Amino acid sequence: MIYPTWLDLDNESIVPPHGTQKGNKIGSVAVMVSCKPDFKFIKSNIVNLQVSPFFTSTLITRQGSNQGVCIAGPFIGAPYAAILLESLIAKGVDKIIVLGWCGAVTDKLNVGDIILPDKAIVDEGTSINYLKLDNHIPVSAPDINLTNQLSDHLKACGNDLKKTTIWTTDAIYRETPQKVAYFKELGAHAVEMECSALFSVAQYRNVSIAGVLVVSDSVASKDWDPGFRNEKFKQARRTACEHVMTFAKKIV
Repeated sequence: MIYPTWLDLDNESIVPPHGTQKGNKIGSVAVMVSCKPDFKFIKSNIVNLQVSPFFTSTLITRQGSNQGVCIAGPFIGAPYAAILLESLIAKGVDKIIVLGWCGAVTDKLNVGDIILPDKAIVDEGTSINYLKLDNHIPVSAPDINLTNQLSDHLKACGNDLKKTTIWTTDAIYRETPQKVAYFKELGAHAVEMECSALFSVAQYRNVSIAGVLVVSDSVASKDWDPGFRNEKFKQARRTACEHVMTFAKKIV
């Protein structure tokens, strides 16, 4: 039997998010970096950094400052990503940029493309604890204004990007041809593992969130096409990291 979480959304949790009972705030803006290579790249370009353990991830802040941009990661999967976001919000964050990778489910996207999700189809088990979802096509969405600001910034930096619907799954090794075709029919152009849950948490907690994803591979055909060693993908990752950080600093 599944507990009807949609009937319990107005009640507070017994366990408070990590950081709620502490006075140390870390500023208003956080970049959540899902993939380890990107996290390492961003970390290597920060001076005077302060590194702290953050569950099984790492939290980076600037030494002697609680007003700058913090970086959290790496992470994988919707439940764990939601834990990190809840804890960042408890520490004072109210604007979040998610940076990650995704797989194309349509030939309209290529490895190395940069996309901004404007809608995420929920195929994970975390969002139901935060939102009452439509039974036919359950979706969550990022903050429109922050997404538009991020889009304008990336375009001004010379990036060719696409706003599109994505699909968030819990099971990366169960992306079957039938399932891919189903979510493609619903409008998804890419698949990843965290965004719909993060959008749901942000909406529930009334904070702003936007996402940037780099296409790393494709499941658009019957054969998986990994592009992780593709030079275009590597360059797009570096570009996304650099421009996301300049945007984060801009909105502090």
